[in-house]
Amino acid sequence: MSKQLVLMDHDGGVDDYLATMLLLTMDHIKLLGVVVTPADCYVEPAVSATRKIIDLMGFSHISVAESTVRGINPFPRLYRRDSFIVDHLPILNQQDTINTSLVAEPGQDFMVRVLREAPVPVTLMVTGPLTTVAVALEKAPDIEAKIERIVWMGGALNVGGNVEKSLEAGQDGSAEWNVYWDAVSAARVWQTQIEIIMCPLDLTNNVPVTSDIVYKMGKQRHYPVSDLAGQCYALVIPQDYYFWDVLATAYLGHPEFYQLREWETEIITTGVSQGRTKVVPGGRKIYAMDTVDKEAFYAYILQQWAR
Repeated sequence: MSKQLVLMDHDGGVDDYLATMLLLTMDHIKLLGVVVTPADCYVEPAVSATRKIIDLMGFSHISVAESTVRGINPFPRLYRRDSFIVDHLPILNQQDTINTSLVAEPGQDFMVRVLREAPVPVTLMVTGPLTTVAVALEKAPDIEAKIERIVWMGGALNVGGNVEKSLEAGQDGSAEWNVYWDAVSAARVWQTQIEIIMCPLDLTNNVPVTSDIVYKMGKQRHYPVSDLAGQCYALVIPQDYYFWDVLATAYLGHPEFYQLREWETEIITTGVSQGRTKVVPGGRKIYAMDTVDKEAFYAYILQQWAR
Protein backbone atom coordinates (compact mmCIF):
# COMPACT_ATOMS: atom_id res chain seq x y z
CA MET A 1 0.00 0.00 0.00
CA SER A 2 1.50 3.35 -1.03
CA LYS A 3 2.18 5.96 1.62
CA GLN A 4 0.18 9.14 1.96
CA LEU A 5 2.19 12.16 0.83
CA VAL A 6 2.23 15.04 3.33
CA LEU A 7 3.93 18.44 3.40
CA MET A 8 4.11 20.07 6.84
CA ASP A 9 3.78 23.83 7.38
CA HIS A 10 4.20 24.92 11.01
CA ASP A 11 4.88 28.24 12.70
CA GLY A 12 7.31 27.42 15.49
CA GLY A 13 5.15 27.34 18.61
CA VAL A 14 5.86 24.71 21.26
CA ASP A 15 3.13 22.39 20.02
CA ASP A 16 4.22 22.84 16.38
CA TYR A 17 7.43 20.94 17.16
CA LEU A 18 5.42 18.24 18.90
CA ALA A 19 3.02 17.98 15.96
CA THR A 20 6.03 17.51 13.69
CA MET A 21 7.36 14.83 16.02
CA LEU A 22 4.02 13.02 15.94
CA LEU A 23 3.85 13.17 12.16
CA LEU A 24 7.32 11.64 11.91
CA THR A 25 6.14 8.58 13.87
CA MET A 26 3.41 7.72 11.34
CA ASP A 27 4.57 4.78 9.23
CA HIS A 28 1.85 5.28 6.60
CA ILE A 29 2.97 8.87 5.93
CA LYS A 30 5.75 10.02 3.62
CA LEU A 31 6.76 13.48 4.78
CA LEU A 32 7.98 15.49 1.79
CA GLY A 33 9.41 18.36 3.82
CA VAL A 34 8.74 20.89 6.55
CA VAL A 35 8.10 24.60 6.00
CA VAL A 36 8.50 26.97 8.95
CA THR A 37 6.25 30.04 8.73
CA PRO A 38 7.59 32.94 10.87
CA ALA A 39 4.48 33.56 12.99
CA ASP A 40 4.39 32.10 16.53
CA CYS A 41 8.18 32.14 16.77
CA TYR A 42 11.43 33.85 16.00
CA VAL A 43 12.21 32.08 12.78
CA GLU A 44 15.93 31.36 13.09
CA PRO A 45 15.70 29.32 16.32
CA ALA A 46 12.45 27.77 15.09
CA VAL A 47 14.15 26.49 11.95
CA SER A 48 17.12 25.31 13.98
CA ALA A 49 14.94 23.45 16.50
CA THR A 50 12.95 21.82 13.70
CA ARG A 51 16.10 20.54 12.02
CA LYS A 52 17.46 19.20 15.33
CA ILE A 53 14.19 17.39 16.03
CA ILE A 54 14.25 15.75 12.61
CA ASP A 55 17.85 14.70 13.29
CA LEU A 56 16.91 13.28 16.71
CA MET A 57 14.21 11.15 15.13
CA GLY A 58 16.46 9.82 12.39
CA PHE A 59 14.92 11.47 9.35
CA SER A 60 17.72 13.79 8.27
CA HIS A 61 16.90 13.18 4.59
CA ILE A 62 13.80 15.38 5.05
CA SER A 63 14.47 19.02 4.15
CA VAL A 64 13.34 22.13 6.03
CA ALA A 65 12.50 25.45 4.37
CA GLU A 66 12.12 28.90 5.91
CA SER A 67 9.12 30.84 4.66
CA THR A 68 9.68 34.57 4.21
CA VAL A 69 6.01 35.62 4.32
CA ARG A 70 4.81 38.23 6.79
CA GLY A 71 1.52 38.52 8.65
CA ILE A 72 -0.62 41.49 9.60
CA ASN A 73 -0.90 41.08 13.38
CA PRO A 74 2.26 39.78 15.13
CA PHE A 75 2.03 37.10 17.80
CA PRO A 76 2.99 38.35 21.28
CA ARG A 77 6.73 38.26 21.97
CA LEU A 78 6.13 36.13 25.06
CA TYR A 79 4.71 33.39 22.83
CA ARG A 80 7.45 33.71 20.23
CA ARG A 81 10.37 33.44 22.64
CA ASP A 82 9.56 29.76 23.25
CA SER A 83 11.35 29.01 19.98
CA PHE A 84 14.64 30.05 21.61
CA ILE A 85 13.97 27.87 24.65
CA VAL A 86 13.18 24.74 22.63
CA ASP A 87 16.23 25.27 20.41
CA HIS A 88 18.42 25.32 23.55
CA LEU A 89 17.05 22.17 25.22
CA PRO A 90 20.00 19.88 26.02
CA ILE A 91 18.40 16.86 24.38
CA LEU A 92 18.53 18.68 21.04
CA ASN A 93 22.14 19.76 21.40
CA GLN A 94 24.05 16.53 21.85
CA GLN A 95 25.82 16.72 18.50
CA ASP A 96 27.99 19.43 16.99
CA THR A 97 26.39 19.56 13.56
CA ILE A 98 22.87 19.48 12.17
CA ASN A 99 22.42 16.96 9.36
CA THR A 100 18.91 17.88 8.27
CA SER A 101 19.30 20.33 5.40
CA LEU A 102 17.90 23.85 5.20
CA VAL A 103 17.06 24.52 1.57
CA ALA A 104 18.21 27.78 0.01
CA GLU A 105 14.86 28.69 -1.51
CA PRO A 106 12.12 30.41 0.55
CA GLY A 107 9.48 28.16 2.05
CA GLN A 108 6.75 29.39 -0.28
CA ASP A 109 8.88 28.48 -3.32
CA PHE A 110 9.81 25.13 -1.75
CA MET A 111 6.09 24.42 -1.30
CA VAL A 112 5.44 25.16 -4.98
CA ARG A 113 8.31 22.91 -6.09
CA VAL A 114 7.41 20.00 -3.81
CA LEU A 115 3.77 20.06 -4.92
CA ARG A 116 4.65 20.28 -8.60
CA GLU A 117 7.12 17.39 -8.31
CA ALA A 118 4.79 15.13 -6.33
CA PRO A 119 3.46 12.19 -8.38
CA VAL A 120 -0.01 12.45 -6.78
CA PRO A 121 -1.89 15.16 -4.85
CA VAL A 122 -0.47 15.97 -1.42
CA THR A 123 -2.05 16.61 1.99
CA LEU A 124 -0.93 19.91 3.51
CA MET A 125 -0.67 19.62 7.30
CA VAL A 126 -0.79 23.24 8.49
CA THR A 127 -0.45 24.10 12.18
CA GLY A 128 0.09 27.84 11.78
CA PRO A 129 -1.39 30.63 9.66
CA LEU A 130 -2.31 29.92 6.03
CA THR A 131 -0.10 32.70 4.66
CA THR A 132 2.61 30.52 3.11
CA VAL A 133 -0.07 28.44 1.40
CA ALA A 134 -1.83 31.55 0.10
CA VAL A 135 1.39 33.06 -1.25
CA ALA A 136 2.32 29.76 -2.92
CA LEU A 137 -1.10 29.66 -4.58
CA GLU A 138 -0.72 33.24 -5.79
CA LYS A 139 2.70 32.46 -7.27
CA ALA A 140 1.60 29.20 -8.87
CA PRO A 141 -2.18 28.74 -9.22
CA ASP A 142 -1.58 25.36 -10.87
CA ILE A 143 -0.59 23.80 -7.54
CA GLU A 144 -4.19 23.90 -6.34
CA ALA A 145 -4.77 20.71 -8.32
CA LYS A 146 -1.83 19.08 -6.50
CA ILE A 147 -3.28 19.71 -3.02
CA GLU A 148 -5.52 16.82 -1.99
CA ARG A 149 -6.69 18.59 1.15
CA ILE A 150 -5.56 20.96 3.88
CA VAL A 151 -5.74 19.69 7.46
CA TRP A 152 -5.46 22.84 9.54
CA MET A 153 -5.36 23.81 13.18
CA GLY A 154 -7.17 27.10 13.16
CA GLY A 155 -10.37 28.99 13.70
CA ALA A 156 -13.11 29.18 16.29
CA LEU A 157 -16.62 28.50 14.98
CA ASN A 158 -19.09 28.58 17.86
CA VAL A 159 -16.83 29.50 20.79
CA GLY A 160 -14.83 32.60 21.64
CA GLY A 161 -11.42 33.12 20.10
CA ASN A 162 -8.04 33.17 21.82
CA VAL A 163 -6.99 36.65 20.71
CA GLU A 164 -7.48 38.44 24.01
CA LYS A 165 -9.23 41.80 23.89
CA SER A 166 -6.95 43.04 26.65
CA LEU A 167 -3.87 42.40 24.49
CA GLU A 168 -5.24 43.40 21.09
CA ALA A 169 -7.03 46.74 21.29
CA GLY A 170 -10.12 47.06 19.15
CA GLN A 171 -10.82 43.33 18.93
CA ASP A 172 -14.01 41.65 20.11
CA GLY A 173 -12.45 38.36 21.23
CA SER A 174 -13.87 36.23 18.40
CA ALA A 175 -10.61 35.62 16.51
CA GLU A 176 -8.26 32.65 16.72
CA TRP A 177 -4.55 33.47 16.43
CA ASN A 178 -3.70 31.43 13.33
CA VAL A 179 -6.41 33.31 11.44
CA TYR A 180 -5.79 36.68 13.08
CA TRP A 181 -2.08 36.73 12.14
CA ASP A 182 -3.19 37.10 8.53
CA ALA A 183 -6.91 36.85 7.92
CA VAL A 184 -6.54 38.09 4.35
CA SER A 185 -4.47 35.04 3.41
CA ALA A 186 -6.92 32.71 5.15
CA ALA A 187 -9.70 34.28 3.09
CA ARG A 188 -7.62 33.71 -0.05
CA VAL A 189 -7.39 29.99 0.72
CA TRP A 190 -11.15 29.99 1.40
CA GLN A 191 -11.63 31.04 -2.25
CA THR A 192 -10.13 27.80 -3.53
CA GLN A 193 -11.85 24.48 -4.15
CA ILE A 194 -9.43 22.61 -1.87
CA GLU A 195 -11.01 20.43 0.80
CA ILE A 196 -10.35 21.95 4.23
CA ILE A 197 -10.53 19.96 7.45
CA MET A 198 -10.23 22.28 10.46
CA CYS A 199 -9.34 21.54 14.03
CA PRO A 200 -11.00 24.56 15.69
CA LEU A 201 -10.93 25.84 19.24
CA ASP A 202 -14.40 24.33 19.64
CA LEU A 203 -12.67 20.95 19.88
CA THR A 204 -9.23 21.82 21.29
CA ASN A 205 -10.82 23.60 24.28
CA ASN A 206 -11.93 20.15 25.43
CA VAL A 207 -8.50 18.51 25.17
CA PRO A 208 -6.15 20.21 27.66
CA VAL A 209 -2.51 19.48 28.37
CA THR A 210 -2.75 18.17 31.95
CA SER A 211 -0.10 17.50 34.56
CA ASP A 212 -1.09 13.84 34.45
CA ILE A 213 -0.29 13.42 30.75
CA VAL A 214 2.98 15.35 31.10
CA TYR A 215 4.02 13.14 34.02
CA LYS A 216 3.26 10.07 31.89
CA MET A 217 5.54 11.40 29.16
CA GLY A 218 8.23 11.90 31.80
CA LYS A 219 7.89 8.32 32.97
CA GLN A 220 8.84 7.31 29.43
CA ARG A 221 12.04 9.36 29.76
CA HIS A 222 14.22 6.47 28.58
CA TYR A 223 12.63 7.19 25.21
CA PRO A 224 14.24 10.40 23.85
CA VAL A 225 11.16 11.49 21.88
CA SER A 226 8.82 11.16 24.87
CA ASP A 227 11.40 12.91 27.05
CA LEU A 228 11.54 15.83 24.63
CA ALA A 229 7.74 16.02 24.44
CA GLY A 230 7.50 16.11 28.22
CA GLN A 231 10.16 18.81 28.46
CA CYS A 232 8.35 20.97 25.90
CA TYR A 233 5.00 20.65 27.63
CA ALA A 234 6.62 21.33 31.01
CA LEU A 235 7.50 24.79 29.66
CA VAL A 236 3.83 25.68 29.24
CA ILE A 237 2.10 23.70 32.00
CA PRO A 238 1.64 26.77 34.31
CA GLN A 239 -0.77 28.29 31.78
CA ASP A 240 -3.94 27.04 30.12
CA TYR A 241 -2.53 25.00 27.27
CA TYR A 242 -4.30 22.64 24.91
CA PHE A 243 -3.42 19.98 22.38
CA TRP A 244 -3.97 22.37 19.47
CA ASP A 245 -1.51 21.30 16.79
CA VAL A 246 -0.95 17.77 18.05
CA LEU A 247 -4.70 17.10 18.11
CA ALA A 248 -5.00 18.34 14.52
CA THR A 249 -2.05 16.25 13.36
CA ALA A 250 -3.25 13.08 15.09
CA TYR A 251 -6.18 13.13 12.66
CA LEU A 252 -3.80 11.89 9.97
CA GLY A 253 -2.89 8.94 12.16
CA HIS A 254 -6.36 7.92 13.33
CA PRO A 255 -9.22 9.74 11.60
CA GLU A 256 -11.59 7.21 13.15
CA PHE A 257 -11.01 8.86 16.54
CA TYR A 258 -12.84 11.94 15.23
CA GLN A 259 -16.27 12.97 14.07
CA LEU A 260 -16.37 15.65 11.38
CA ARG A 261 -19.13 18.17 10.81
CA GLU A 262 -19.70 20.31 7.77
CA TRP A 263 -20.13 24.05 8.18
CA GLU A 264 -20.69 26.99 5.84
CA THR A 265 -18.25 29.72 6.80
CA GLU A 266 -16.46 32.93 5.92
CA ILE A 267 -13.28 34.61 7.16
CA ILE A 268 -13.73 38.14 8.55
CA THR A 269 -10.79 40.25 7.35
CA THR A 270 -11.53 43.71 8.77
CA GLY A 271 -12.96 45.43 11.81
CA VAL A 272 -13.33 44.30 15.40
CA SER A 273 -13.90 40.68 14.31
CA GLN A 274 -10.84 40.49 12.05
CA GLY A 275 -9.61 36.91 12.19
CA ARG A 276 -12.98 35.38 13.01
CA THR A 277 -14.10 32.23 11.22
CA LYS A 278 -17.83 32.91 11.05
CA VAL A 279 -20.57 30.40 10.41
CA VAL A 280 -22.83 31.89 7.72
CA PRO A 281 -25.52 30.29 5.56
CA GLY A 282 -24.25 29.90 2.01
CA GLY A 283 -20.63 30.36 3.03
CA ARG A 284 -17.60 28.31 2.06
CA LYS A 285 -18.10 24.68 3.03
CA ILE A 286 -15.45 23.20 5.30
CA TYR A 287 -15.23 20.21 7.58
CA ALA A 288 -14.46 20.74 11.25
CA MET A 289 -13.32 18.15 13.75
CA ASP A 290 -16.37 18.13 16.00
CA THR A 291 -15.64 15.42 18.59
CA VAL A 292 -12.70 13.17 19.45
CA ASP A 293 -12.19 10.06 21.54
CA LYS A 294 -10.02 11.86 24.07
CA GLU A 295 -8.70 8.81 25.90
CA ALA A 296 -7.78 7.11 22.63
CA PHE A 297 -5.97 10.29 21.55
CA TYR A 298 -3.99 10.52 24.80
CA ALA A 299 -3.03 6.84 24.59
CA TYR A 300 -2.03 7.23 20.95
CA ILE A 301 0.43 10.09 21.47
CA LEU A 302 2.03 8.34 24.45
CA GLN A 303 2.44 5.20 22.36
CA GLN A 304 3.84 7.04 19.34
CA TRP A 305 6.36 9.04 21.36
CA ALA A 306 7.66 5.96 23.21
CA ARG A 307 10.70 5.77 20.95
